[in-house]
Amino acid sequence: MCGFVGIYSKNLIDKNIIKEMSDTIRHRGPDSEGYYFDNEISFGFRRLSIIDLEHGTQPLLNQSEDVAIVFNGEIYNYQEIRADLLEKGFKFKTSTDTEVILNGYLAYGEEGILQRLRGMFAFAIWDSKKKRLFGARDHFGIKPYYYYENDGDLLFGSEIKAFLKYPKFKKEINKEALKQYLIFQYNPLEESFFKGVKKLRPGQYFIFENGVMTKKKYFTISLDYKEMNFEQAVHKIENAVESSIRYHKISDVEVGAFLSGGVDSSYVVAVSKPNKTFSVGFDNHGFDETQYAKELSDILKIHNYSKMIAPDEFFDRIPLVQYHSDEPHANLSAVPLHFLSQLASQHVKVVLSGEGADELFAGYNDYEEALPQRLYKLLPFKLRRYLYNVVKNKPHFRGKTIITKYGKTVEEYFIGQAEIMTDEEANHLLTTDYQSNLTSRELTKVYYDQVKDMDDVSKKIYLDMNMWIVDDILLKADKMSMANSIELRVPLLDKEMWELAKTIPVKHKVKGKITKFAFRTAAQRKIPFEWSKRRKAGFLVPFIHWIKEDKYYNIVKETFNQKFVEIFFDVDKINNLLEEHYSLKKNNGRKIYTIYTFLKWYEQFFINN
Repeated sequence: MCGFVGIYSKNLIDKNIIKEMSDTIRHRGPDSEGYYFDNEISFGFRRLSIIDLEHGTQPLLNQSEDVAIVFNGEIYNYQEIRADLLEKGFKFKTSTDTEVILNGYLAYGEEGILQRLRGMFAFAIWDSKKKRLFGARDHFGIKPYYYYENDGDLLFGSEIKAFLKYPKFKKEINKEALKQYLIFQYNPLEESFFKGVKKLRPGQYFIFENGVMTKKKYFTISLDYKEMNFEQAVHKIENAVESSIRYHKISDVEVGAFLSGGVDSSYVVAVSKPNKTFSVGFDNHGFDETQYAKELSDILKIHNYSKMIAPDEFFDRIPLVQYHSDEPHANLSAVPLHFLSQLASQHVKVVLSGEGADELFAGYNDYEEALPQRLYKLLPFKLRRYLYNVVKNKPHFRGKTIITKYGKTVEEYFIGQAEIMTDEEANHLLTTDYQSNLTSRELTKVYYDQVKDMDDVSKKIYLDMNMWIVDDILLKADKMSMANSIELRVPLLDKEMWELAKTIPVKHKVKGKITKFAFRTAAQRKIPFEWSKRRKAGFLVPFIHWIKEDKYYNIVKETFNQKFVEIFFDVDKINNLLEEHYSLKKNNGRKIYTIYTFLKWYEQFFINN
């Protein structure tokens, strides 16, 4: 696991610039650094040594030294690909997966090597004979990939902050992003918060030659349900989980695991049996899962390390979390994940985590439907729409939530696992310069149109796989772990796991109020029943309670009233949100946090530099 930066330019690049850019992401690879220069390409690389500790330094060149690669990630099936390449006559000077990608490119071509890879990756290959740059991002977007074109130059790499060191980089805010961020809690646009900096999408690769970038898809998410009974589904999940974890444990250094009180990480730990697990919690009633992690670790005879996070620590850590996120990020769990990664980094270099199971096997609470909801949905949609129009503006009453939710289509009411504000609310808070006519539903429609004939749960899964997991879950997993120089692996979100998950019918994934039904049943055969049945909770963070206290209310209020805030927000309106929450009139906690974290991000990159 590593980080890289690169520059394509027809002009001579000062080698100190690529060095400074590389140093900016030193946290991604503190073990070593490396550089490659020719007339048009400059590579900078930071290494976190995991495979072939002695010989894995990058950039790596082929035998004839006319093709160079920088690579961030892990290829779990590299040994099988290597064996095939050896049969074809290729020679290897290392035992790394990096060299497998390099020789695989030479043997199979761009799409050929991408179709063979199983893992998480972002890489760039410069073919000096062809004057051709080839870059790719993994199937699900586990590893980040950014690029920036300006005046004939191309910057590319693992983190945006490295680009800021390039003299010709113009640091400006993408004004379209702020409104969408207030709605989704992350930026769902292809263009980042930094104007001109774009994100290569999951399953996408690019070719850059003669000053022109061409992007293509080599992998597309699809749902293809197959006929199978429930026991067959459970058995397939058992086998797939055990196989994936075997691959994800391949390492030349010790592998630990993150562990919460939920089924996903518990299942991973029970199968992988690491020597060490890591957990964090909050010293607030109802916000501490470390006891469950400790109990399971004791049952499995594994040593558990844990930390309790105090509110002062949480608030103090927010600016650093926003810095490492590159773009403003308002998922509350990013902060405890940073603490968790810091804790783990004191003991191991690699951790397994449970991300991905909720999307692959329908684990989110939004995917379930209780009996009253299922019965109400039996009414004709036209009648439900009529009732919705009748009650939508009336004061709240028992049953109104069901009527208003199911009086709309799933495309109208569901934009993913977080909807912090409506489009109207976001524009209402923003100054004219940052308001936008682009709606959240226009962004989600792109994906809904691809599954328009499927059931509602399938539509939600498809949307979350293409938006939520990419720019929220996986982004914070990568950025928070790499900020602490550890590699986070996600065995439940794997190419082969997806090939299975996409075939399991919804009826085996959701049963009434039970989400992840088949997955939980498989997990029960490895972990105690109490752990397998727990509902999805995520990192429980008591922010909404803290800001009802004078100390933390005043911390937020002070930020809300900084002079620069009026550039973006109607200051009176955001202060009113805070006052309503503080006086217990409304729960505006998530809205306040989303605004607050944006302002802390802005301070880091535009005020404090």
